[in-house]
Amino acid sequence: MEKLIGREYEQKVLARYLQSGRSELVVVYGRRRIGKTFLVRQYFKNRFTFSYVGRHNLSRQEQLACFAQALAEQSSSPYTPALSNWWEAFSQLEHFLEGLPKKQRKVIFIDEIPWMDSPKSDFMSALETFWNAWADHRDDILFIACGSATSWIVKKIFKNRGGLYNRVTCRLYLRPFCLAEVEEYLRSRRFVWDRFQIAQCYMAVGGIPFYLSLLDPAESLVQHIDRLFFASANAPMRTEFGELYATLFSHHENYIKVVRLLAERREGFTRTEISDSTGLGGSSLTTILDELERCDFILGYQKWGSKAKGIIYRLTDAYTLFYYKFVNGERSHDTQRWQHLMGKPQVAAWQGFSFELLCLLHLQQVKAALGIAGMETSASAWRSQNKDVRSQIDLVIDRADRIINLCEMKFSTQQYAITKDYEDHLRMRMSLFAAESRTRKGLSVTMVTTFGLLPSRHNGIVNSEVTLDALFGKP
Repeated sequence: MEKLIGREYEQKVLARYLQSGRSELVVVYGRRRIGKTFLVRQYFKNRFTFSYVGRHNLSRQEQLACFAQALAEQSSSPYTPALSNWWEAFSQLEHFLEGLPKKQRKVIFIDEIPWMDSPKSDFMSALETFWNAWADHRDDILFIACGSATSWIVKKIFKNRGGLYNRVTCRLYLRPFCLAEVEEYLRSRRFVWDRFQIAQCYMAVGGIPFYLSLLDPAESLVQHIDRLFFASANAPMRTEFGELYATLFSHHENYIKVVRLLAERREGFTRTEISDSTGLGGSSLTTILDELERCDFILGYQKWGSKAKGIIYRLTDAYTLFYYKFVNGERSHDTQRWQHLMGKPQVAAWQGFSFELLCLLHLQQVKAALGIAGMETSASAWRSQNKDVRSQIDLVIDRADRIINLCEMKFSTQQYAITKDYEDHLRMRMSLFAAESRTRKGLSVTMVTTFGLLPSRHNGIVNSEVTLDALFGKP
């Protein structure tokens, strides 16, 4: 059986609620392919009192028939109950659980729970009654609900104003793997890639466990990308995009409008710019941005010196960015497209953009490398207000010790060389930032690179360095 990598915090949470001594309603959620089901099944080793997986696109009666069959099999009943509604389904579940020893902790795992709520069904009202009128009055029930449809979970459970209002005892959100966890996962599968190759892999597919499971240690990274994205019209990572957003979000077309726009500009867009470009606005745009950020597709962070309306949104999902840069609309049918693109300017531009995102996603590791892991800080972005000088800093770390790190992130296949022109550029930008921000704090130029800086007389402008190895630190 495949080893459970990472998720130490999540395992501790599950252990705490398993042993709490009272009934618990735990919701495990996160984007498609993130490993929610794998985590729960591996942790409990499939020792559930009752488990059921919701079926996609089935009618209520079909769902009930599947539920009845699962109930009969797991209760060792000689007959399968005929269920006409979800009230009867949960009543039968109660009857089964009540027949078990009272001292036994009863773990119920309902996977893909959003799919059980078919149109015009009574599922939610029956679930609310099951929990409020029965399970919550006991001390032996651990009910784990799991699902990828984040918009459904937020609306129907977290923001429930009926019987489940404020009833969820634990919200367990699974994030993508960080670089350290990706490295551990690949090592467990006998990959011999170095960290530079692992980082490039992360820049293409992100830290999504299922995507990583598609890799083969016998292939090179270039071969992987060609096989997964370009080998055919049915290549797995090529067809994945059509299901990813549709699975997670209602009215997913509007979510795709936003991420497609964000893929166009590395420095990101403000909410006003997003609204103007997509035609979306009001509460609907607020919901879209909130849910995309909740699922780690985008990152919203402050513009230096601005309040909430100055938030800049950047696309941070590596897979979505790669898809829009190289797959969407591509009709060449070149089965070795990635191999043929190597060394081309568009790949170099993507690598620079993706490395910046990699650094933003590993901000805690950057702080640890700077020796400020425990210090209070705020991270933001800065754009010059001078229309004649297009200048920006993608990561500004404002520290409690009155130092501001102006971070420059550079992807390179070898040590990065600072030239005289680039030194002049850094000095000009630091002066412009100081003048426009009117800060009295000390300014420190930080270079975040793959392999460090090539020794040079122009390196004096740099106060601190962070290399790729630091990004592999544990969060």
